[in-house]
Amino acid sequence: MTRPSQNKPKIDAKLLKPYNPEETESAIYRKWEESGFFNPDECVKKGVTKKESPAFSIIMPPPNVTGILHMGHALTLTLEDIMIRYKRMRGFKTLWLPGTDHAAIATQAVVEKELYKKEGKSRHDLGREAFLKRIETFAEQSRNTIVSQIRVMGASCDWSREAFTLDGKRSLAVRTMFKKMYDDGLIYRGCRIINWDPKGQTTISDDEIVYEERKTKLYTFRYGEDFPIPIATTRPETKLGDVAVAVHPDDTRYKKYIGKTFEIADFAGVRLVIKVVADREIDPKFGTGAVGVTPAHSQTDADIADRHNLDKTKIVINEQARMINTGKPTEGKKVSEAREIVVSWLKEKGLLEKEEEFTHNVATAERTGGIIEPLPKLQWFVDVNKPIKARGGKTLKDLMREPVESGEIRIIPEHFIKTYFHWIDNLRDWCISRQIWYGHRIPVWYRKTSAGRLGTDAKQIPGDAEEIYVGTEAPEGKDWEQDSDTLDTWFSSGLWTFSTLGWPGETADLNLYHPTSVLETGYEILFFWVARMILMTEYALGQIPFRVVYLNGTVRDNRGRKMSKSLGNGIDPIDVAKKFGTDAGRMSLVIGNTPGTDMALSENKIKGYKHFVNKLWNITRFVLENTSAENPDVKPTLTKTDDKRLQNLKTLAREITGDMESFRFHLAAEKLYHYVWHEFADKIIEEKKAKLKESGDSDGKKSAAWLLRRILETSLILLHPFIPFVTEEIWTRLGKKNFLMVERWPEPDDPANKHQTTA
Repeated sequence: MTRPSQNKPKIDAKLLKPYNPEETESAIYRKWEESGFFNPDECVKKGVTKKESPAFSIIMPPPNVTGILHMGHALTLTLEDIMIRYKRMRGFKTLWLPGTDHAAIATQAVVEKELYKKEGKSRHDLGREAFLKRIETFAEQSRNTIVSQIRVMGASCDWSREAFTLDGKRSLAVRTMFKKMYDDGLIYRGCRIINWDPKGQTTISDDEIVYEERKTKLYTFRYGEDFPIPIATTRPETKLGDVAVAVHPDDTRYKKYIGKTFEIADFAGVRLVIKVVADREIDPKFGTGAVGVTPAHSQTDADIADRHNLDKTKIVINEQARMINTGKPTEGKKVSEAREIVVSWLKEKGLLEKEEEFTHNVATAERTGGIIEPLPKLQWFVDVNKPIKARGGKTLKDLMREPVESGEIRIIPEHFIKTYFHWIDNLRDWCISRQIWYGHRIPVWYRKTSAGRLGTDAKQIPGDAEEIYVGTEAPEGKDWEQDSDTLDTWFSSGLWTFSTLGWPGETADLNLYHPTSVLETGYEILFFWVARMILMTEYALGQIPFRVVYLNGTVRDNRGRKMSKSLGNGIDPIDVAKKFGTDAGRMSLVIGNTPGTDMALSENKIKGYKHFVNKLWNITRFVLENTSAENPDVKPTLTKTDDKRLQNLKTLAREITGDMESFRFHLAAEKLYHYVWHEFADKIIEEKKAKLKESGDSDGKKSAAWLLRRILETSLILLHPFIPFVTEEIWTRLGKKNFLMVERWPEPDDPANKHQTTA
């Protein structure tokens, strides 16, 4: 009599050992890449995708080349890879186009800081050309690091189409777009209030501002003994530039002063002429209900000045955040020093009525930490309110609003639509010029001239004794000097969905894959990037850039705090891959993560999903040890119990498919987790152990063995988009010739699912 232990089938030796992701994942990714299946063209060529199949495309939100991947990047890469792998298995021509962002301000700041730290030099000491070479070397090294880390995350993107926001093709697209918008009168040069970073010495966009809650003082005072209205401010030094006081028209305290003008001969060394104006935007309950209006140093005050035709030219703070045009005792002082001087003067004159502790948000530059000074400067702007003749008189605001309003672009979750419209309603002209050296240099050239024009590409700027040329290439002739400023990074990234596909050329990729299917990104850049992509694409192509916007939340620590270096609470996704395996990290990022909602993440959660990966490995070992002689493609007569189990599996597959199509990835992953662990392992396998031990070749034993194989293989297919490495490795160990990544997704109505049942 043969002992059962000698009857056990042989299985792959690797499956006898615990699953080791560190020695497995890099080898699997290399095989995937070598297969060519990341490239949709290769999928068609090799017959895994039909030529007539529909397209599905995602253009990767490009990570900055300033550092390493963080968990926010890992979440984005995981969610996009889930969508891509799922659609590829459904037979779509699936393109995931990767790329990186030059992140001009951030990248230049890093290199400048390093240059000063190591050599004690500034960029001006090196000169523009030499400094840019330093940045380009750094950016290339950093880009290589980022790309290698994207691979670690299992991202199945088409590296043959990789793009960089500052490469040659994207640079041509940027210059082409600038010229097109300029020729249509949508780009202009003008003097307006902008966000000025005194530390970085450049304008910055609203999204590059970090608001820090700080304690300060709220000062209540009068300009002079005879001035009847007290005002309150946290920045008394700016009051040296005041031209008016604004009150609410219904405020009975101040009604009799509306329209009157008061002259203050001496306010801390400055002569002021203050007009009292009535403005409905003033909150009568804040402070004294009266606001000093400083049009040159506040966008809100500039708006008041526009509404009441007030002087906007009185500038008292310069680019270095020092006082100017104020005379003694504040001239040349830092704003912080001037504040103390003005407050001391108010106390001395008996004009300070109240001084109280106050907490408010201070605008600082994200990259340098400098306190933002609103300043009027001559800059390049995009006009968002000008009617566009080629678009039937619609404005850029209209082009951003209409596709979301009509539902042509779907935003997930939907409650962000209201926020999106609110932002558009309050959108100002977009300042696109930056006073830094790294980035897309503005494609405008000037030369001194007495003539007025230069062909069709030149226009005379009113008030400037210059000739101006705007073009995609430098103009011919002598004495032309290019604008020294560079473009806001969001200008180039706003072109991302179509510049990556070949625009301004008419390419096959552009025709096939645009509009793209999904944009997956963080909700915090809905306005700064998503809206601008809609703006640019609608204007340039007359198309939407994507059909669905899927917004993810922020990954926080287990105490709900934002991960940061200063707090030391960050989790490195590369460390996670080494310690727990990429699959465990991916699963922990998906389960419990609903769209548009912040999520807490801890190492304990990741460790829990490492146990799940190991459980799947052990399930496989058991199934192969007990069923390796069975052919899952030859279906035996099933018992009623096994038929019910099979029907439940088909129902699960149908539910998972529905969740995937509805972007409910968290639900799909959670259902699979519970099914594999609690249904398959804890119930079905335990239930079938006795059947598998039966002697001979009974129908019940055949039915049980076939069912276990079928459940295992179907589970691997359904799990693959979420945990691609371990599922691909197991698929190989099952002796499969094709890659799991191009295996057919289970379809509920597949004729192969037909079967017989028996008692």
